[in-house]
Amino acid sequence: MADNAFERPAAPGCRPLRVVLLAYDGMNLLDLAGPLQALTTANRGVAAGAPARYETIVASGAGGTVLTTAGLPVVTTAVSSLTALPIDTLIVPGGCWGEDYEVSVALRDFIAARVASVRRLCSVCTGAFLLAAAGQLDGRRVATHWAWLDKLKDRHPTIDIDADSIFIRDGALWTSAGVSSGIDLTLALIEDDFGPRVAIDAARQMVVFMRRAGGQSQFSVPLVAQSRDHGFAELHGWMAANLASDLSVARLAARAAMAPRTFARTYAAKVGRTPAKTVELMRLETACRALEETDLPLKTVADKAGYADEQQLRRAFQRHMGTNPATHRARFSGQL
Repeated sequence: MADNAFERPAAPGCRPLRVVLLAYDGMNLLDLAGPLQALTTANRGVAAGAPARYETIVASGAGGTVLTTAGLPVVTTAVSSLTALPIDTLIVPGGCWGEDYEVSVALRDFIAARVASVRRLCSVCTGAFLLAAAGQLDGRRVATHWAWLDKLKDRHPTIDIDADSIFIRDGALWTSAGVSSGIDLTLALIEDDFGPRVAIDAARQMVVFMRRAGGQSQFSVPLVAQSRDHGFAELHGWMAANLASDLSVARLAARAAMAPRTFARTYAAKVGRTPAKTVELMRLETACRALEETDLPLKTVADKAGYADEQQLRRAFQRHMGTNPATHRARFSGQL
């Protein structure tokens, strides 16, 4: 894939970036409408007389009307009409009628034919199946909707599927988890093109978070921990409510009425991670929410989430998110 087929615009006054969103019968409406609205919203605020930041085209194999799973028809242009047009970014929404994704041959062939000339290739949700069918995901790190992970892996075993992230950037390839995460991905594209201020303004207009980081989990840690039938649901609920308490293996084992070594071994076997790892993820999620939703001082956030001090909180952010608490808060408050 050619990362530099098109130069990133030096300033908002450059010609619009052409983004083609592929459509087909059975796609999820929000997988298409979310990215499309984000791009359209990013066009607001340009100087009078200046060109739009983005030109968007919704295209399908044969053109005409396609029907989304929500029952809403969408009018499209045929991909054959795009032959002579340069394309900056290609986005593939997800969705299907049943429990098995059926690949559109026309769209698969279009992607394969145009991929060498686009600057970015993106998918939302099960749109990853279409990119994989076009031969674009082999050996790549990819995100898709959590409910379709196993099916994608079975069909394309060479893909490195991230079961958790909201979206992933692997060079010029961008893939996202599902449904609303297409908006997160598109806001990241906008930031990549025009900087954080434009992306933040678009997020504010859309009344969505700016920005859930790509590495942020698709899931709430306590919710997932309690929903899986491994015998520790009550313990997980207690852990989530007592993050500032002593959550050592010995304390958790006593709560579970087990010997510490037996508890640690049984927990890891059933849950798939150590008790300490679950505690760490729960504390990080709590800290993230406090930073995003409150103006509490950093020390208070650390205390609330169960960290010994601010420095321990900073180390956790750097280790898991590649950033620091202050930067995380600034991004969500629109100060970046």
